[in-house]
Amino acid sequence: MAGFATFPALLPQFLAEWNLSNTEAGWINGIFSAGYMAAVIVLAAFTDRMPARNVYVASCLLSAVAAFGFALLASGFWSALAFRALAGIGLAGTYVPGLKALSDHVQGPFQSRAVAFYTSTFSVGASLSLVAAGEIAHAAGWQAAFLVAGFGPLAAAGLAAALLSGERPRAAHGHQLLDFRPVLRNRPAMGYVVGYACHMWELFGVRNWLVAFLAYCAVLAPSDSALWRPATVAAVVSLAGLVAGIAGNELAMRHGRARFLTRAMLVAAASSCLFGLVGGLPLPVVAAIAFVYCFLNSWDSAALTAGVVAHAEPQLRGTTMALQSGLGFLAAAASPLVFGLVLDLAGGNRSGVAWACAFASLAAGVALGPLALRWAGLRARDG
Repeated sequence: MAGFATFPALLPQFLAEWNLSNTEAGWINGIFSAGYMAAVIVLAAFTDRMPARNVYVASCLLSAVAAFGFALLASGFWSALAFRALAGIGLAGTYVPGLKALSDHVQGPFQSRAVAFYTSTFSVGASLSLVAAGEIAHAAGWQAAFLVAGFGPLAAAGLAAALLSGERPRAAHGHQLLDFRPVLRNRPAMGYVVGYACHMWELFGVRNWLVAFLAYCAVLAPSDSALWRPATVAAVVSLAGLVAGIAGNELAMRHGRARFLTRAMLVAAASSCLFGLVGGLPLPVVAAIAFVYCFLNSWDSAALTAGVVAHAEPQLRGTTMALQSGLGFLAAAASPLVFGLVLDLAGGNRSGVAWACAFASLAAGVALGPLALRWAGLRARDG
């Protein structure tokens, strides 16, 4: 995940250097998720038929090509769009296939905890990507940040090739590849799948625009300290997701997954509305609020994924997770674009009202999550 957040981390620089509009920036941010969404439906489904290791290694190599290509060839909107789409495809072949390899080897309550730890480390990768991009670009330029990021997936490919099992999974009898009808008929699993998409709408809107918003806050309340650089602050506060995912899953196991998720997603929606109003406060205060905000928009993530894994038919787990990730990243692709459109239409990135409206668009998406759980008929004590 070394190249995951490289573009969002350097977004203020690209807005100025390439003279991008907020809408164009939204397209580049969103195309990463669109590439992921288009590829994950196929790549994750393949893991029901072939070793997850094979998909993982090939996708890591593609991620490296995307990072190196951006560093050496990107020069504006269209080239950036192409390489970020390629990077999204690379992530599609690592994140879910890795989760499939994990969940196939653990069962019972430990499976839920293992999934929670796995999904929560996503925040670690995102945070390290943010801070590395910001610091390397500050020292040596944005091209160097992308070049260094390309070595991360190369290392991951080596680890996966050496350590993951090459055993071929047993496919479900009579099931055709990319036939999602059995998954669509699994209503409890689909409740969590749709709820996950609502969660991703908010989460990736935040991840793609947080550095730019913190840069806006820094203009209103300047600080000379390097501690308060937007990319550094974003990286630190994003680590809240590591604790949040694990803590949220434990609360869901204790109090009932559907009950917890209903409350958690409504609180996350309220936090998006409030966070859009913090511009003008001192940067340390903004950073503290951002940490709480990142906790609240991440604490439902692991519990949602654990719900999908728990309710999926074991021999269709890869296909179920493919649909989950595909719909989730469709929302993740649309959300940054809508955020940028709202920002432009409401007055631009120098307007506090525009930022508040843009964050409210994230709240609207995640607030639909509890309706999906209710539609699926999930009981409060569902685990």
